[in-house]
Amino acid sequence: MNFLIRACLGGGAPQAPATRLRCGTISGAAGIFLNVLLFLGKVIAGTLTSSVAMVADAVNNLSDAATSVVTLIGFRLAGQEADEDHPFGHGRVEYIAGLIVAMAILLMGVEVGRSALESLFGQSETQFSPVALVILAAAILVKFWMYWFNRGLGRAIDSAAMEATAADSLSDCLSTGVVLLSTLADHFWGLQVDGLAGLLVAAFILKTGWEAARDTLDPLLGRPMDPELAADIDRIVLGHDHILGIHDLVYHDYGPGRAMMSFHAEVPADGDFLELHDIIDHIERELKEKHHIDTSIHMDPVVCDDSTSALREQVAAIAREIDPALTIHDFRITPGPIHTNLIFDVMVPYGFRLKDTQVREQLTEGIKGLSGHYFPVIQVDHSYVASGDQG
Repeated sequence: MNFLIRACLGGGAPQAPATRLRCGTISGAAGIFLNVLLFLGKVIAGTLTSSVAMVADAVNNLSDAATSVVTLIGFRLAGQEADEDHPFGHGRVEYIAGLIVAMAILLMGVEVGRSALESLFGQSETQFSPVALVILAAAILVKFWMYWFNRGLGRAIDSAAMEATAADSLSDCLSTGVVLLSTLADHFWGLQVDGLAGLLVAAFILKTGWEAARDTLDPLLGRPMDPELAADIDRIVLGHDHILGIHDLVYHDYGPGRAMMSFHAEVPADGDFLELHDIIDHIERELKEKHHIDTSIHMDPVVCDDSTSALREQVAAIAREIDPALTIHDFRITPGPIHTNLIFDVMVPYGFRLKDTQVREQLTEGIKGLSGHYFPVIQVDHSYVASGDQG
């Protein structure tokens, strides 16, 4: 299987449009051929046994062939270059194709459930056929192969649409297995469970459809950056001289291999502007080469004298006492004749136990405890990176 996946990749970069198009074409063509073959086989098996569950499973395979066509078209559309009307490319078409696949799976689950209920209440009788058993066993093996192939290929190129297809294939293995068991139960023990088997098949299909829809909706609605990717970006950026910290990382996903990102990089306020600008340009190029992300970096000058650094750490400690998840950035001091402004941003995770106003109040109270001369000016930020990572 690994050899086959490497052959599909063809030695190209997994996120390269040409590589994704080739993988999507191979996966789609294999899905169409094998699902049509399974549909024909199961129709024959269902006709021989008069089993509504078996016919429903056959129709499910026909719908899989149709969704393979959608996936194939989706990859071809997603592979188009950016143009005047779509300057960020067409990569999200792949997510839309995955969503269409998920909707088709859900619709098929409803139809299979309806047919199973009719069979259950109609108490239709089935007939035993060894040929049907062979067809069902072969179908399980074929679908299991399709699961491993699409799962491996989907992970190799990070394709939500292909992983949705893999999940559907695994669901088909389970549903066909249920049909096979119901046929054996009817023959050896006289249990008329064809209708119940059909309902179980419908449940498997609906569960798969729901999970596939969720996985393809997330990138369309806007999901946070992967924590591992965020950690590697931290490592790359902070590995450069004169970069003191990063924050306000915002990530936009326009489809696999088509992403944009911006963040603020803290630099010494007394540093050489031209040297710092050259470092920032180098970081942008490095992130583009390694992660294929177009990056825009804003330089934040930070005063690094001893008194400012000491006071910043005191405020950061107050934030940590409220909750270890709270961090501060963009810390500045503006002294005045009556009071001294402490201006900074605090990063608050989504779903935090305190409201934004409560965070401000508790921070203000703690800072006033340091000195009544201090006047905090606090901006609450929320991270665009999952799991509390740098953002």
